[in-house]
Amino acid sequence: MAVYVYRCAEHGLLDVAAPIGTAPDTSPCPHCDSAAPRVFTPPGLSLGSASHRALLDRTESTADTPAVVSRPPSRGRPPTAPHNPALARLPRP
Repeated sequence: MAVYVYRCAEHGLLDVAAPIGTAPDTSPCPHCDSAAPRVFTPPGLSLGSASHRALLDRTESTADTPAVVSRPPSRGRPPTAPHNPALARLPRP
């Protein structure tokens, strides 16, 4: 089912659910029963979960103005990998 939008001259926009491709050119207004013509709108696409939409928004916002660092990272101690006890059992040369 798709949701189609119609505009009544007196009552404004109304949504009508119908199978895809079967929307008529006009639909009766539920309040005044006058013919409301169909309004063509972009499809309402779902972009997944809220975290996925937030990721897309953050990515989009940095496309034109990426984050710029003011200096290179310090030359402190290099990061180390987490300790893995299985590596202690490996043969040593």
